[in-house]
Amino acid sequence: MAPEPMPLGGMCDFNILHGYTEAAVRGMRSSFLSEQDYHHLTQCEVLEDVKMNLTETDYGDVVADTSILTPSGLQSAAVNKLVVEFKYLRTQAVEPLATFLDFITYEYMIENVMLLLKGALSGREINDLMEQCHPLGMFNHTVMRSIPTFEANAKGYQDLYQTVLVDTPVGPYFAMFLSESAGRLGGDGVKNIMQEVEIEIIKSSLIKYWLEDFHKFVVALGGETAELMGGILAVRADTNAINITLNFFGTSLNEPAMRGSDRKALYPAVGYLYPVGTSMLAEVSDEEGLGRVLDLFPQYAAIWSVHVNGDGQKSIDDAFYERDVHSLELAFEGQMHFACFYAYVKLKEQEIRNLVWITECILQQQKDEIGKFVSVFSDSAPWRMNKKK
Repeated sequence: MAPEPMPLGGMCDFNILHGYTEAAVRGMRSSFLSEQDYHHLTQCEVLEDVKMNLTETDYGDVVADTSILTPSGLQSAAVNKLVVEFKYLRTQAVEPLATFLDFITYEYMIENVMLLLKGALSGREINDLMEQCHPLGMFNHTVMRSIPTFEANAKGYQDLYQTVLVDTPVGPYFAMFLSESAGRLGGDGVKNIMQEVEIEIIKSSLIKYWLEDFHKFVVALGGETAELMGGILAVRADTNAINITLNFFGTSLNEPAMRGSDRKALYPAVGYLYPVGTSMLAEVSDEEGLGRVLDLFPQYAAIWSVHVNGDGQKSIDDAFYERDVHSLELAFEGQMHFACFYAYVKLKEQEIRNLVWITECILQQQKDEIGKFVSVFSDSAPWRMNKKK
């Protein structure tokens, strides 16, 4: 849990505290691929052509060290490049920006821990699991390797609790989950919880606590950070609530007795849907009912129509990505706020998804599908084209 934030700084002293770091991340905006870069990449016939075209971009050094370009290799190298840039920004940051940047990493820590726990339950090799962990979510190496080694007995679960829940920065979120789950399930503490609750439910709970904590932190900062970043996190919370409802259809959490208790408990207590919309979502039992609820919220009705009426050209995830890119790009329009740091990380992730999609389409000779990505800072983006009109 984050401490009470220090003052963000006003027009008189924001640049004294955070001016250099903000200037650095805004300078990094020029590293994004241009529309011309995407055009050249989509015209490539083989991955060697992709490598040649990327040498003229900010990914030039990344591909220069790659003898044979593969989608997974390019993704790994691009993510590592982003991590280096993020860590540079973190070393230059002072409070409260330093804590804000730490909050960004907590999401990846949660995902890494859940990946290790899930892998341990299925008996996968530790080294394979470690390779799949996101570099931004890595903490003490010894702790990371110890997570999937617990024994499937009472002592093993107790060791897991003390290793994972106490010694990681996201430990308080695990403690909150255990406290709430123990009260709901009763019985033998951690052991019962791990046996009775699916990994994805645990992950949804932890992400909920993180979102609520992060939102509380940015609102306390005030100013444009509270307005912009608070809005971004509110939309993220709504997206989680919609996806939780959609993904748990056909599971035990969709049973009448579970919807208003266990499933509702997974919805973040922030966002534009909260509290009226999330209460309505808790009563939904099928996609038709979900659609009726979302029709009451214009910002999500259009996205849901993509899912219902889509012809296969665009999925609901694509619609969410487009909406996210739009709001994240807007974070670069204002000044003297922290939202641009979060936006940079998430927009770079979108760019990496684009590169993986393009290279996969080329590798699998699916050129008809190659244009189905969401470019970043594109002059032809729908929201910019509408603005020009």
